[in-house]
Amino acid sequence: MKSADDNRIMSGKLRIDRTQAAVILSGLYLFFSLAGNIAATKVTYFGGLVMDAGFIYSLTFTWRDLIHKQLGQKAAITTIWLSAAVNLLAALYFQLVVMLPAQTDWASAGGQIAWEFLFSLQMRIVLASILTALVAELIDTKVYQLWTRGGREKWPQWTRVFVSNSVSIPADSLMFPIIAFAGVLGMEGLQQMVWTNIIVKALVTALVFWTIYLVPEKPIYEERT
Repeated sequence: MKSADDNRIMSGKLRIDRTQAAVILSGLYLFFSLAGNIAATKVTYFGGLVMDAGFIYSLTFTWRDLIHKQLGQKAAITTIWLSAAVNLLAALYFQLVVMLPAQTDWASAGGQIAWEFLFSLQMRIVLASILTALVAELIDTKVYQLWTRGGREKWPQWTRVFVSNSVSIPADSLMFPIIAFAGVLGMEGLQQMVWTNIIVKALVTALVFWTIYLVPEKPIYEERT
């Protein structure tokens, strides 16, 4: 005898419940945030443009919009705060790992020195990221919420992404390099990093803005009784 789930699969109308939607959307947001903060320990460049390697973090701005659209403003704000907590706990755990005794051969190969450099810097990066993310993402949330009111809820959905990101990306791109790398990079390097972050994050937005259409206005989940 076929279950209800089997029938939905057979009919091509497979749907997920609210819990699954929340896990998928919020889980990917947390991945983009955590992976971006770890990768940001490397400073890289594109031509003459200097930036940290955590550019995957740029996806959080548009993905936050998907969470807001599908699960609501409260869920978006909760995910932002959860991301801050997860990143802080991860950074503290990495500090504990740094302090653990290093196996002699591994330490001789440079492992301990590498960990101390990367994850002492990563702690500062995480603190900078938490502060800037809370400011920038909460700004993004507010702008998105305002933009979907006053009759604009019927405007093209991509305008929500571009308008909210046009405010949050410059705020994030200015705050993060200064807090994370002041004293590590010179003034010229910091200025290049600010502008590069703005440019790269704007380009990422231009490439992925269409993902707002991955979720419909109506919930993708079913309310289970």
